[in-house]
Amino acid sequence: MKKTVFILLAAILTLALLAGCGSSDADSKPAEDADDSGSAGTLTLNVYNWGEYISDGSEGSFDTIREFEAWYEENYGQPIHVNYDTYASNEDMYNKLSIGAVSYDVVIPSDYMIERMISEDMLLPLDFDNIPNYANIDDSFHGLYYDPDDVYSVPYTYGVVGVIYDANVVDEADAGSWDLLWNEKYAGQMLQFNNPRDAFGTAMYRADIDVNTTDRSQWDAALADLLVQRPLVKSYVMDEIYNMMESGEAAIGTYYAGDYFTMLDNQADNVDLRFYYPERTNYFVDAMCVPSSCQHKDLAEIFINYMLSEEPAIANAEYIWYASPNHAVYENEDYIDEMGEDAMAILYPDWGDFAAKYNAYAYRNLDSDLLDYINTLWETLKIN
Repeated sequence: MKKTVFILLAAILTLALLAGCGSSDADSKPAEDADDSGSAGTLTLNVYNWGEYISDGSEGSFDTIREFEAWYEENYGQPIHVNYDTYASNEDMYNKLSIGAVSYDVVIPSDYMIERMISEDMLLPLDFDNIPNYANIDDSFHGLYYDPDDVYSVPYTYGVVGVIYDANVVDEADAGSWDLLWNEKYAGQMLQFNNPRDAFGTAMYRADIDVNTTDRSQWDAALADLLVQRPLVKSYVMDEIYNMMESGEAAIGTYYAGDYFTMLDNQADNVDLRFYYPERTNYFVDAMCVPSSCQHKDLAEIFINYMLSEEPAIANAEYIWYASPNHAVYENEDYIDEMGEDAMAILYPDWGDFAAKYNAYAYRNLDSDLLDYINTLWETLKIN
């Protein structure tokens, strides 16, 4: 599922990091480089994204990375190779970048992590002259809390966290709220997020606790609920949820709305997956950014602009089943027909005032001391 094509030897990494974006020449035009095979004159772009989060050419789908390489060479007259690597959580991505082990040109974090990375000077301001397709982004996704002046990020997808369950195992009367994940009737059938922010979020939304509270006693209360849940949990997962829910190995999981449709497409004959949004849950936006350690900023911005153009934007939205903030996607009649009424109703419901709900339920960056405390609580949960 995950590719590791960008795990290089330490000596090579050290040399690569010396050529970072601090050079004005590197910012003004893409530098010539060599691809992994060493052929001279080939540019290299390093992209770091969530797993299962781009149309990849499988089953006849649009191959975004290969199509970009072909498009770039046709339009700029120079070959380019994209190293594409994946991560399972915002925290995994942050940890890898923060220790300086590798350098990426494009990353796609979630809102609260973007806020944190901006505060720690881990992202570069974007040159929107290189991203004219930014005009495709709906106005309601401008000026969001994590990047209020629209300097560092370009929205890629958005959505809401919900609960997925197998109707062949779970009684309909038990579904509808977060309580399902604490129902002892389904012990050993549940999957929980394998990252602290989302896992604690399920307990805090359930208890109507502000997920951005700085009151440590409320985080302690959430831990207490997760410890109650712990014996019922089959596994703490991220991308592993796909196979486990599709195969019927587990019957209940909480995950991002778009991923439900991927599971639905691949569910076994004896599995009947359903989905619902609890009353209080996480509203999120994932956005494309350029890390401060990047090697080719202009190339990164050209890639981001390409991702906002109609064909790849629609292909990616269709493939990953996430809601898109891009006019070229959600106003396209072929896209609407392809997704179908049921999917459109889940992905693009009548939010009312989306910004109000987003502001109420989105994760925010927390200070380092509190994050350390939450990580300690998380370790307590995982070792029990």
